[in-house]
Amino acid sequence: MPLLAPRDAQNQDVDLSVVILNWNARDFLIAALDSIISQQWRSTIELIVVDNFSQLDDSAETVRRDFPLARLIETGKNLGFAAGNNIGWRACRGRYVLFLNPDTITHDSALDILIDWMETHAKAGACGPKMTYPDGRLQASSRAFPSFGAGMFRNTIFGKLWPNNPWARSYLMLDTRTDEPSQADWLSGSALLVRRKALEEIEDKSGAWDENYFMYCEDVDLCWRMKAEGWERWYVPSAHITHRIGASSDWAQGAMIRQHHGSMLRFYFKNYAKGIGVLLAPLAVLGIGARASAAVGKLWLGYWKSGKGREMIDNKFGRR
Repeated sequence: MPLLAPRDAQNQDVDLSVVILNWNARDFLIAALDSIISQQWRSTIELIVVDNFSQLDDSAETVRRDFPLARLIETGKNLGFAAGNNIGWRACRGRYVLFLNPDTITHDSALDILIDWMETHAKAGACGPKMTYPDGRLQASSRAFPSFGAGMFRNTIFGKLWPNNPWARSYLMLDTRTDEPSQADWLSGSALLVRRKALEEIEDKSGAWDENYFMYCEDVDLCWRMKAEGWERWYVPSAHITHRIGASSDWAQGAMIRQHHGSMLRFYFKNYAKGIGVLLAPLAVLGIGARASAAVGKLWLGYWKSGKGREMIDNKFGRR
């Protein structure tokens, strides 16, 4: 069955709406759209591209010119991940909504497989595919909710000292088989298929995606609220999507580090700062701060090795 053109999608029942939120990722976006459009699907599918004010490339014009099967929504401002996705799903008609990053490639039948899973699992509010890097390595796209121990030992100096600690292993679900379907606490928002009814149930004044987050941790928060409403979240490895990671955030790595760790703190204080969690808040701040410091240090080390660090310092202090 072919994809529905935007006008046809307004007049027919739609099984799945694919919402791709884009920011300056034109070349990746083209490949993502091509990987979907080139396939024949059993389900009725509409494509929606929400362009989050790309100014560094001509993403919006490329979609408008070369992809008539995709409906283009231009935000006029970079609203962030949560707000952009809320615009997309509110404009779509599908019984299911796939939130998909532009730096992805959808492999054979992946969308039909995910829809079939949801159709046969009535309690599933969301499901996600197996995700791999371009070189074929598996991505950890299904995880447990973050714990205090994971915050202290995941990607921090403490984790370097104890790399096989049980908290990081539990968070990454390293002891769960990756070749079989399994329930997860949360699934990566880079390729997350959600039942419309679940989105409607968790939507509040902050949106189905909490717009208090600009970027990062929105997927964890969304799945947290799904759990509170009794919806299951499933990892479905028979569906396969390749994810490059960082096509948009590569433009502003320092800003993304700040956003990521700020969102981690927001998630902690929103969901964990109750009871004993209030007493542990200073340690949570310490752990997240240590992780942020490690990320900044790694970024600057990369800059320095490439010569960019010296150039940035020279520019700042007027050296030639």
